[in-house]
Amino acid sequence: MKPYPYTIENGGGERLTFCGVVSGGKDGTRLEAENRAEPGAGPVMHVHRLQEEAMVVKVGKIGYQLLGQEPRYAGEGETVIFAPGVAHRWWNAGTTELWCTGWAKPPLNTEYFLTVLFESMKQNRGQRPGLFDLAFLLTRYRSEFGLSAIPTIVQRIVFPVVILVGSALGKYRKFKDAPQPVKP
Repeated sequence: MKPYPYTIENGGGERLTFCGVVSGGKDGTRLEAENRAEPGAGPVMHVHRLQEEAMVVKVGKIGYQLLGQEPRYAGEGETVIFAPGVAHRWWNAGTTELWCTGWAKPPLNTEYFLTVLFESMKQNRGQRPGLFDLAFLLTRYRSEFGLSAIPTIVQRIVFPVVILVGSALGKYRKFKDAPQPVKP
């Protein structure tokens, strides 16, 4: 990865600055970041299977939702923490830019995964990531990350076919140095 800090953008109104990996002593190692999102911007329902994700609202209003629950909101100075394995989504629920600081603990492959995902989205004008990229990421790193918005049958049956086709077409050469997935 690049030297810290550095910023990635997804073309859909979200910018993420990776600030660095910090050893937190008894709290463990975490990847610290800053996130800025335009009104309405934010990821779809997803899960970090092995990590805690936290966001501290510095400016604006964040909306967030756990799978199967009603939306909630947090304002400036409030912290939202998503436990490992809990599907969630968040979005800018205000009318101005949302600015949060936060972390993923432990870092695992978060930085790589999000960098590739954001770049793929940016190449698709801020919409969904490209199918070949998404199939690769969600298959290779399924022990760490998941997107609840994509049915399991698609991820388990369709994505392997997409990966076969993508491999035949040379779509995955760019992933030759991808880090190994973490095994739980």
